[in-house]
Amino acid sequence: MKFNSTIRRWRGARHTRAAFTLAEVLAALGFMAIVIPVAVEGLRIANRAGQVALRKDVASRVADRVLNELLVTDQAQSGSRNGVVQEGFQEYRWSVRVEPWSEDAMRLVNVEVVFPVQGQDYDVHLSTLISSSP
Repeated sequence: MKFNSTIRRWRGARHTRAAFTLAEVLAALGFMAIVIPVAVEGLRIANRAGQVALRKDVASRVADRVLNELLVTDQAQSGSRNGVVQEGFQEYRWSVRVEPWSEDAMRLVNVEVVFPVQGQDYDVHLSTLISSSP
């Protein structure tokens, strides 16, 4: 007898289904339409920052190598030079400028290395002073 009364109560109860309303679905889609482009732009900026950091490291080594080579071979006394260094798949354009130093009888040697990242050029500068007398 008890079993019958339990079945009757269960059949008489109204069951509702859990579902999202149209307004909730549209709100979620609107939220995703805002969040996804912002997240993708953040990833793109982070990727560019990583690439710039890696290539600046290589560019600074290129600048140091070019500057040391000029100083060792005593070619830093002349006006300006330029060239290209291939590191992996990336090209690094370098240029050297020698200018008189205003304080003493010295010369300022500037090395600039330019490299592209995602279609935009970045550069690294390295400078040192050398004696004007040979």
